[in-house]
This record gives sequence, C-alpha cells and structure tokens, in this order.
Amino acid sequence: MGTRRPVNSPNLTRPRAVEPPDDHPEAGVPWHFGDPFAEQRAAARSAAVVDRSHRQVLAVRGDDRLSWLHLVISQHVSELPMGSGTEALVLDAHGRIEAHMTLAYPEPDGDEEPAVWLDADPGVQVTNALPKGGKQPLLEYLDAMRFWSKVTITDATAERAVLSVLGPDARDVLAKTGLPTGTADAQDYASAAARGVVVRRMPWPGRGSYDLLVPRDELVEWFDRLVEAGARPAGSWAFDALRVEALRPRLGVDTDERAIPHEVNWIGTAAHVAKGCYRGQETVAKVHNVGRPPRRMVLLHLDGSIDVLPETGDPVVLDGRTVGRVGTVIQHHELGPIALALVKRSVPTDAELLTGVDDRVVQAAIDPDSEPGEHVGPGRRTLERFKIR
Repeated sequence: MGTRRPVNSPNLTRPRAVEPPDDHPEAGVPWHFGDPFAEQRAAARSAAVVDRSHRQVLAVRGDDRLSWLHLVISQHVSELPMGSGTEALVLDAHGRIEAHMTLAYPEPDGDEEPAVWLDADPGVQVTNALPKGGKQPLLEYLDAMRFWSKVTITDATAERAVLSVLGPDARDVLAKTGLPTGTADAQDYASAAARGVVVRRMPWPGRGSYDLLVPRDELVEWFDRLVEAGARPAGSWAFDALRVEALRPRLGVDTDERAIPHEVNWIGTAAHVAKGCYRGQETVAKVHNVGRPPRRMVLLHLDGSIDVLPETGDPVVLDGRTVGRVGTVIQHHELGPIALALVKRSVPTDAELLTGVDDRVVQAAIDPDSEPGEHVGPGRRTLERFKIR
C-alpha cells in the first residue's frame, strides 16, 4: 500500500527546463528554467509558479476524519474548521520527526465528499505502528492506525499534483484564473475548492503564497494558465532559496534521524504542545515545559569567494570540534551562498565556523537574525525559582 511516486513531471519537457542534479531531494520536477536568480526575484517581488508535483498527496474521508487525525498527528485538528488548514508531523515514540505534512480542509466542491487533504515529501518512511517495528510508508502507517474509526485514507498522488504560486502578486494571478483567493488578510492555511482545484493560502516560503492541488492530468494546463496570468515559471531552486531565507526546514535535508520539533521551529506551527494522545507527545511536552532542545536551527552565510560549497550532511566545525550538521545549501539571489544548519545550543552566535569536508571546506557565520528566541517553559521557571538543578 505504499504511496506511488509519480513519474517525472511533464513540465521537465518545457523549453529551458533543467533537471535537478543526481540524488537531489526534489528529483522529478524542474530545478530551474535557465535563470534561477531571475526566477527567485520574481518569486520574491512579483509572482512565480513552481511545479512541486513530486509530492505525495493523501485524502482522508469519513465521519471520523478529524477526530481520528487528531489522535495520530502532532497538531490539534479535532475542531479544524472547514475552509482552513495547518501543518502537522508524525513522530516516533521518542519524539523524533519522521514525517511533515501540510493539510487543507476546504468546503466540498460540488457534490464531492468532505476530505482533509494531506501533502507530504515523497518517499517518507515512518516507524511501523505494530510491535514488529521497522519502517513503512506514511500511507501504510496511517491505514494501520484506523482500527475501528469511520475513516478512509486514499492515495491521491496519481490524481492530484501540487503547484505553488509565490510572490506579492500571487493573489492577483490566481484571481485571473478564476480560482478563489480569499481576502487580502485571509488567515494562513485558508483553504477552498473550485474548478476541481484545492487552493490553500500559505505563510511560506513567502507571505501570501498559495499551494494548489490540481488534477494531475491537468498539470500542464494549469501551469500554462498561471503563466498566462502573470506568473513566471520557476524551479525548485527558487522555492528552496526563499524557504531557506524564511528558516523553513525540509524534512530529511534540514533534519536528521535525531531531530525533534523544537530544534527546527515546528513547535506551534506543526506540533501542538497542549494536546496529548499522539506518539512522541511526551518528549514534545517535556522539552517545551522543562528542558531545552540540544540543538537549534540557524541560517549560515557561507564564504562565496571560492567555487566550492558544503553539501547536505557535512559537519559544522568550531575549533576543530564538530558542533552541527549542514542542511539545505543554496545560492540566493541577494544573500549569496547560504545554508540552514543544526548546531549545538552552546555554539555562540558570533563563532567563526567551518563547514564541509575534504576539498569543500568553507568559512561560515551564523546570521544573528536567525537565532530562535529563548523559550522558558513553566516547568523550567519553577526549577530555576527554587534553584533545583
């Protein structure tokens, strides 16, 4: 029952479309269309459309769709109103991140049955729900957790494809195609459905972005419509550049097998700290209320004076000691070479760092504006008040 990974996007046959390098996490969709910096500028200053059709799409239907989802994911969704959405995680028993997904819960389009739509990174594997352990695809895990709930989980990857429209003019572009956009001040993750398309307003990689779940057999047609309405074709490079600038992690790239939500800014946005009854919630609550995460995600500015860059998974080194790992590495149209990295909590913001190995070692500096705010949970405040160590 594993989710089927779609074949390469037909948009890879467009003029000037360039495939990602070998083993790139966004394989299967265009990396850029010949001018990645111009595409980034369009995504930041006007409008751009990005093919993200390699993502897996699941649909959850049935009377218990919300109450059941509430029990198996990290987010509070038991009372999720129609017309909204959110982000959520699947964690292992120790609170480590195994899956990240974005939800859309639109009013049904016509006579369609109500559904919660989930889209997630391709190829996600999570710890088996059964005592035998091991890993299984996200769809298999969710299906195994149904038990007696009145719910069905459908692999909709072959029927639905994700397009993202970025930039301050994204709302105008969608309006020209006849799709619902909501008001200019609509809440994040607001969702609607029309013309066979699910529309979800997104707060990232830039404010006022939109994700569209379009019929897969109309992927090229909808891409063309959005371009005709004023969006510039852009590749995953542009999306990732804005994502890194916005400090938004990508599962499996900016996280490793030990990452917990607190380390990558997913507390609140994707993991609810006040609800229980989901796998890993004990760790989420304990670290939030009493402890401190062992690492933090930061933005690194990389030395651009040489023609080499570190790669995902390379170490971050301080005074000869490994103090972190590199995640997404990207060339940004304004910031130059940058990267997300997970570094130890003890690493000073002004530390002189090195990243990379062998012939790709470069100097790196933490962007002070990327430092997460210090959270002091109520349990830790109590311990400090009584000086309990």
